[in-house]
Amino acid sequence: VQLQASGGGLVQAGGSLRLSCEASGFSFDDYVLAWFRQVAGKEREGVSCISSSSDGSTYYADSVKGRFTISRDNAKNIVYLQMNSLEPEDTAVYYCAAGLTYGSWRALYGYWGQGTQVTVSS
Repeated sequence: VQLQASGGGLVQAGGSLRLSCEASGFSFDDYVLAWFRQVAGKEREGVSCISSSSDGSTYYADSVKGRFTISRDNAKNIVYLQMNSLEPEDTAVYYCAAGLTYGSWRALYGYWGQGTQVTVSS
């Protein structure tokens, strides 16, 4: 199993980034995909998730609603996180994750990517 996150970087406040996470080694279509983020010394928090079903149900943390959009491409085994109107408070290491149960709780996800750093300057 492998989850390879990419797309992080340094951006000014108000800017945009798109994170990608390419998965392999498991039945991608059957899994809920999620993005978490973590700041040093703080708990890893759920940012967004997208269901495995055809209805494509999504969840967003209140702090990112209206600014971030999660999507998945089952043909390519990739999950994306489009991040717009970035704020310095969004600075963190972002992790993609896969699990079998829909939700924002970290313990629901058994597969994790390596993380990609997002830094938003003011």
